[in-house]
Amino acid sequence: MARDTTDQTPLSSVQELTDYLAVGSKPKERFRIGTEHEKFAFFRADNSPVPYFGEASISALLKGLQQKSGWDAIMDGDNMIGLGEPNGMGAISIEPGGQFELSGAPLETIHETCKESNAHLATLREIAEPMGIRFLGIGGSPKWTLTETPVMPKSRYEIMTRYMPKVGSRGLDMMYRTCTIQVNLDFSSEADMRKKMRVSMKLQSLATALFASSPFTESKLNGLLSWRGEIWRDTDNNRSGLLDFTFRDDFGFHDYVEWALDVPMYFVVRDGHYHDCTHVTFRQFMNGALKGEVAAWEPTMGDWTNHLSTLFPDVRLKRFLEMRGADGGPWRRICGLPAFWVGLLYDNAALEDADMLTKDWTFDEVSALRDAVPSQGLRAKFRGHELYETAREVIAVSKAGLRARNMLNKEGQDESIFLAPLDEVMAKKATLAEDLLALYHGRWNGSVEPVFEEYQY
Repeated sequence: MARDTTDQTPLSSVQELTDYLAVGSKPKERFRIGTEHEKFAFFRADNSPVPYFGEASISALLKGLQQKSGWDAIMDGDNMIGLGEPNGMGAISIEPGGQFELSGAPLETIHETCKESNAHLATLREIAEPMGIRFLGIGGSPKWTLTETPVMPKSRYEIMTRYMPKVGSRGLDMMYRTCTIQVNLDFSSEADMRKKMRVSMKLQSLATALFASSPFTESKLNGLLSWRGEIWRDTDNNRSGLLDFTFRDDFGFHDYVEWALDVPMYFVVRDGHYHDCTHVTFRQFMNGALKGEVAAWEPTMGDWTNHLSTLFPDVRLKRFLEMRGADGGPWRRICGLPAFWVGLLYDNAALEDADMLTKDWTFDEVSALRDAVPSQGLRAKFRGHELYETAREVIAVSKAGLRARNMLNKEGQDESIFLAPLDEVMAKKATLAEDLLALYHGRWNGSVEPVFEEYQY
């Protein structure tokens, strides 16, 4: 999220929080695709990380992009920490360790998503090249220690950095040393949201396996295919992972609100200042817990919106659904990840097929799969078979969904072509992580350094 919200509309009831989510429902013809991707900035000369300050830096990249694009600067104190498209349709932000993120505009097709990401990367290269900066597209920082990783001057990250070690062993790694591709998708009603969230929550570990690309840490093998997936197993389990209530047939907006109310907060923003609120839940905040601590202690809609952005389940509900399971990866995967989920969730027949395929999957089964996938990938066992078998079925459903959807749109362009990276995974029976491992053991001669050259954008 590029910009923390300061909506001052007062809150007085839990029903208002539920209504906020429900307003996200929209007719199918207004469904859009919002794709986000992160990448590691590095200096080409020595593959070292790019700091925030300096002539060749993250701040210099942001200033260059602002001059080139005319987008609005997003400030935290005196520091530019992001850019927002003037009409609010897209944003650029920086993650805690300097990971550079494009939060794309809500678009109608995967073709538009690909054009958007390609244009962004081309513009970014034009600005970064004179500084000797390039960008790496994989899921985990392959070389730098936490100490070597730069720290961005963003107030919410300062609060998170202090808090993370109290609630899990891997939160700082998540913040500073991982990258993701994710897609944000719409729903038409509470029932539609329920089905989409139930299906995508159950299949998120499959996406982790298909897009696994983080087998290196601190210049060594980490014994995993998705280090990023492993990190999420112990980041902050009060606010992340699988949500058991989403497996129920009667789950709705209110259930998500009730869960979110009891998750500790990170902060409230008052007069541009971030107040650490990690000692209270949002429910306690609603009941007056910050009275006497913060001058304007009454909760606002902006506080609720910000709180929703600090929850990290595998599928996050806002006024849309965020698919959060995938590692970062090369350009074709920036198109492949949204194609995978759009095919499953935006065609009614495909969504019904995916729902029937996963309908009797239990929380315990999916939880066990989520534990196995970071190390075993598509070779993880599920119901007596390797996950490859399930992946083949699910990709077929997605492909059929994309083709059916394309028959109905005005251009009729085939979006299923963007599943090609997943078709290759299935044909080779090897994920990108396994390709990287083969290179490491082969012509890279036990070094991770070539990954910066061969997997840069």
